[in-house]
Amino acid sequence: MKRSDYLDYLREQRRYSPRTCEIYSGILEDFGRFTGCPPETDLVPFLDFQTIRSYEVYLMDERRESPRTVSLALSVLSGFCRYLMKDGTLKSNPVRLVRRPRQEKRLPSFIRESALEEYFRSTSGVMEFGSHEAKLARVIVSILAGTGIRRSELVSLDRKSFDRSRAVLHVRGKGDKMREIPLVASLCDEISLYLQSQDSLKSARSDPESPLIQTPRGARLYPVFIDRVVKQELGSIADISGKKSPHVLRHTLATELLDEGVGLNSIKELLGHSSLAATQVYTHTSIERLRSVYNNAHPRAKNGGKNGD
Repeated sequence: MKRSDYLDYLREQRRYSPRTCEIYSGILEDFGRFTGCPPETDLVPFLDFQTIRSYEVYLMDERRESPRTVSLALSVLSGFCRYLMKDGTLKSNPVRLVRRPRQEKRLPSFIRESALEEYFRSTSGVMEFGSHEAKLARVIVSILAGTGIRRSELVSLDRKSFDRSRAVLHVRGKGDKMREIPLVASLCDEISLYLQSQDSLKSARSDPESPLIQTPRGARLYPVFIDRVVKQELGSIADISGKKSPHVLRHTLATELLDEGVGLNSIKELLGHSSLAATQVYTHTSIERLRSVYNNAHPRAKNGGKNGD
């Protein structure tokens, strides 16, 4: 069946994450329901401009989905059509004729450096004197904030991913691509202290293939667990407002590095972006920060831009 073949292709050849494959599968199933096509039936007869355009209108007008969600659905259908074109099932991609809904550009959220430093100051004694659960929570935040890795990448880290002698973390990113991330000495120490605490637990695993960071029961981390830890840890700091998530910590590191003069190509390699375009969004964030500083501090900005006496 074309649908299942395509999902197998994404998993096995494109190395898409389980979460991404789940999203793709859900969208294809939703399109099938819209067309009245049962799950076991081929979608190919319904992949034409008029049907796909009607599906877009249905998502926007009846379901009131956001432009971002509608665009994602169209992107999934477009990828499916390109896959079908390779084996000659389709002669062209009908999704290319469908105009995408306009999206507002959203700048990445980030946490002010001073606020994040307050969190690390307030939990500075945890790695030596805290409970194992406290050490676990702190090391999760420390790794995310100190390396900028994705949540899924943190989940996939194994014991062998941590090279203490070279102070690097071997990270498997999107598309199964490997990259090395340098670790500062303090983060190496934190990971080592956490591992000492972890190894003292009966439920812990310590072989090279075992998860680097484990739940209290010795299992691999999972997305909801990480989200909950980050929200609880950062929620205790009064100066940290807005969204508290692993991705915000990733944005924060990228923005701080850019502000410190690190080149876009270096940040691209650190974050594991496939193209420079994905990294360039942080330049807009830095400009907005500069504008805020300018408006608050520049003498001409404070009097409305007029020349004073």
